[in-house]
Amino acid sequence: MPRLSSETLEQRRRHVLVSAWRCFARDGFHATSMDDIIAATGMSSSAVYRYFRSKEELIEAASQESLAQLRELFARLLAQEPTPTPAETIGALADQLAKRSADVDYDLSKIAIHAWAESLRRPELAAGTRDFYLDLRVLLTELAQRWRDAGSLTPDADPEAVATVLLTLMPGMIVNQHLVDPVSATQLVAGLAVLGAATAAGDVPGR
Repeated sequence: MPRLSSETLEQRRRHVLVSAWRCFARDGFHATSMDDIIAATGMSSSAVYRYFRSKEELIEAASQESLAQLRELFARLLAQEPTPTPAETIGALADQLAKRSADVDYDLSKIAIHAWAESLRRPELAAGTRDFYLDLRVLLTELAQRWRDAGSLTPDADPEAVATVLLTLMPGMIVNQHLVDPVSATQLVAGLAVLGAATAAGDVPGR
């Protein structure tokens, strides 16, 4: 039997991943079995297990992929010149979420919700997820520093506080997309402007 090229091996591995994502997005992690995934691939069980030894490995890969897309988005934003404004950044977040949700095969933003719940059950997954979001907060802090330097934020603005708000905002956007109603960038920008004005001079209770 001829050896498969590295390109073919990667294509087949990706096919297994995408098949698993379709199952996970439709039925969640726990209602999906390895038999379901194997059937979705159209491959033999031995061929599938060649690439992933268990459903847990596929869950971890799905979680990593859903997070990687966010990292790539902010890396692209930081690479742009001039740096996108706060409103443009929120627009980019909303656009990416809409595109992910429109995918007819699978929606990694929906898988992200399952991944958050799975992280509460599996400490090793929780550690990786926490590290990712801490790294993402560093990227967001750099973005906020650029906004301050460009005059989009006041000179005394705290970039880490801005980063924390954005980091907190993103899961809420995903929850609204799938469990309530999609939220537009226009709604988010308007709401943040009103809240910013309302809290600018106020004291925080219990601070």
